[in-house]
Amino acid sequence: QVQLVESGGGLVQAGGSLRLSCAVSGSTFSIGAMGWYRQAPGKQREVVAEVSSSGTTTYADSAKGRFTISRDNAKNTVTLQMNSLKPEDTAVYYCKMTMGRWVYSDYWGQGTQVTVSS
Repeated sequence: QVQLVESGGGLVQAGGSLRLSCAVSGSTFSIGAMGWYRQAPGKQREVVAEVSSSGTTTYADSAKGRFTISRDNAKNTVTLQMNSLKPEDTAVYYCKMTMGRWVYSDYWGQGTQVTVSS
């Protein structure tokens, strides 16, 4: 069974940093794009950052200049380094990987809480 497991969330003061990691287990699929999304209370889930299989990165405007996404293809992991955190970054963060053999599907982690206090 394919599982994505996130780690690294927690409570941090405004201006601080957190590093989120996501690893996949139970899969022999090829992995395409990887990404991080977040959902704040009462809001829709939104993309934070994505990295393609070739390493091209894209960021939400809110993340540009503060967050860095990276992937390790050998370990099948994706990491989100978050700096200069703001209270409005408070949300549950989810990783997503697009995986498959001939047909690709999206797989999601269970989410990790990030809380930024002012």
